[in-house]
Amino acid sequence: MSDYHKALVLELIQQPSELEWLEFKRNFHSSEEIGERISALANSACLLEKKYGYLVFGIVDGTHDIVGTSFTPKQHKAKGNEDLEHWLVTRLSPKIHFTIHEFQINGKNIALFEIPAATTTPVSFLHEAYIRIGSLTKPLKHHPELARKLWQSSAEDWSAEICHEATVADLDPAAISRARKVFADKNKRLADEVKEWNDITFLNKAKITISGQITHTAIILLGLPESSHFISPAQARITWILRGVDNFEKDYQHFEPPFLLAVDDVYQKIRNLNYRYLPFGTLFPEEIQQYDPYIIREALSNAIGHQDYRLGGGITVVEKEDSTLVFQNLGEFLPKTIENVLLRDAPEPKYRNPFLVNAMVNLNLMDTIGSGIKKMYQIQRNRYFPLPDYELSPDKVLVKFTGKVLDQDYAKQLAQVHDLSLHDLIALDKVQKEKLISDEEANELRKKGLIEGRKPNYIVAANIARHTEQQAEYMLLKGLNEEYYENAVLDLLKQFGQASRSDFDKFLAKKLPDVLSDEQKFHKVKNLLQKMKKRNLIYFEDKVWRLVNN
Repeated sequence: MSDYHKALVLELIQQPSELEWLEFKRNFHSSEEIGERISALANSACLLEKKYGYLVFGIVDGTHDIVGTSFTPKQHKAKGNEDLEHWLVTRLSPKIHFTIHEFQINGKNIALFEIPAATTTPVSFLHEAYIRIGSLTKPLKHHPELARKLWQSSAEDWSAEICHEATVADLDPAAISRARKVFADKNKRLADEVKEWNDITFLNKAKITISGQITHTAIILLGLPESSHFISPAQARITWILRGVDNFEKDYQHFEPPFLLAVDDVYQKIRNLNYRYLPFGTLFPEEIQQYDPYIIREALSNAIGHQDYRLGGGITVVEKEDSTLVFQNLGEFLPKTIENVLLRDAPEPKYRNPFLVNAMVNLNLMDTIGSGIKKMYQIQRNRYFPLPDYELSPDKVLVKFTGKVLDQDYAKQLAQVHDLSLHDLIALDKVQKEKLISDEEANELRKKGLIEGRKPNYIVAANIARHTEQQAEYMLLKGLNEEYYENAVLDLLKQFGQASRSDFDKFLAKKLPDVLSDEQKFHKVKNLLQKMKKRNLIYFEDKVWRLVNN
């Protein structure tokens, strides 16, 4: 085999430079550095569909000259006088069977680490996964798009994986007791049987464990706080943060498993102040909580159920004193758009953590038909509060709830418009929040006379604004009629005799619609002047405009 590995090294040094799956080193630096390199090379080899990654000692990086090394890994001792190879193996997760080969090329000592590519999970060292970016080794958590690709290389459900060293003793007895009660309440026909089941039988029946083996799901929902290490380098943590109106952090708290109990603790931490407003059709104020309890439960459960725990980050709940509540979890939004969820009449066909989601349904933490998001929209609509704001990116999902009425009259009148579908309501909500809408959404709203203006600066149409106290705002957005602008131009020229183009830009800037960009305002003035010139009202000479009749 030494001849094979000699030939392999001679082939590797023909590469023009170090690669994501190949690293050269002249000599030993530290045991920790080797552990990080093994993690990074295994993960990068997986991404590049290489069977192995290689770490070669005795080669100069850059020139690839064979200079030899004094490092003998098979005899080297790590901390505690432990053999280096064993020290590395016990600190890598999952354990991978890398091999070390020591031989000579041209009388020079070479040490070759042959590292198998990661398979079902990213390889971590001391609970941290690494990746190669060019010739540099970086923490994988700083590159979520690469982490996602690594996990997607496995078709298995991470939440159903077994923690082989964990037992029922690593689960919280109070959480198991709560789970029994909730399961029995949800399945009343089994209530008497549940009392007779031992813990293993119950956990299997509730589909939290598999044949008595502890799953990642069991650790997340029912595990003792100290049991989280069984799912490392994945992380199970919820962080609540309170921020002032200036966006500065005023308070925070972390919540560990068991999440079945933590959801109540997070709910109690959210202040959810009372809010007074006038319901439609009455002069008597009503006092309600800013955030409907269902919304908090559903948003938090969605974050737990759909979090990509493999990316190594936690779930955050940010409460702001400007009456907003924000939930964020890691991982791509699999339905792609929120409209796909709201307008589909069937449950979501694909889940990131199907075993976890199914267990949460059994414990009444999630709805069974996937209608939770739609119900959150309906709750906000019925309160006349702004609809939920979803911000979707390739590696995270953020949803924001506003716990107050921004424009009560507008919201009430909008709800009375005939034939206003949920799809229309969502699109109009985007227009009000000055967000982009699709051409299809714009066409539908325009057909129903709900918006005016040009892409991308749409505004709520006059017939909607007319029902509310938004007439003044509508005029600012739509702008005044052409006759007004023409008279303004004529008045300026009558008073001063002449004016340059820049004079008109400054004079008309504040009178033009607010939704227009500076470039659009420029062209608006240009077109106005040209129209007046064609009508023989004004003329252009010596770089200034003048009245025709002067």
